[in-house]
Amino acid sequence: MKTLLVSAATFIAIATAANATDICKTVDKAQWMSKDEITAKVTALGYEVRKVQEEDGCWEVKGMKDGKRVEAYFDPVSAELVLSK
Repeated sequence: MKTLLVSAATFIAIATAANATDICKTVDKAQWMSKDEITAKVTALGYEVRKVQEEDGCWEVKGMKDGKRVEAYFDPVSAELVLSK
């Protein structure tokens, strides 16, 4: 039973890591919001932005929301939240 649980946990971790690299669709960089634009949109959504960078075809935002640390990924064109950790 213990081996089964470890195997299941390992599978879930690998599947999650594989999906994280494909969270945003590929879009031409000319269509992306600027770093300033995504920062303004995310701030308006209630995030306290500490860092913004490109990651896995998304804008990755690290900061705080509702008093908790967050790492959130946003669509580079629409600013739609696609993943939050």
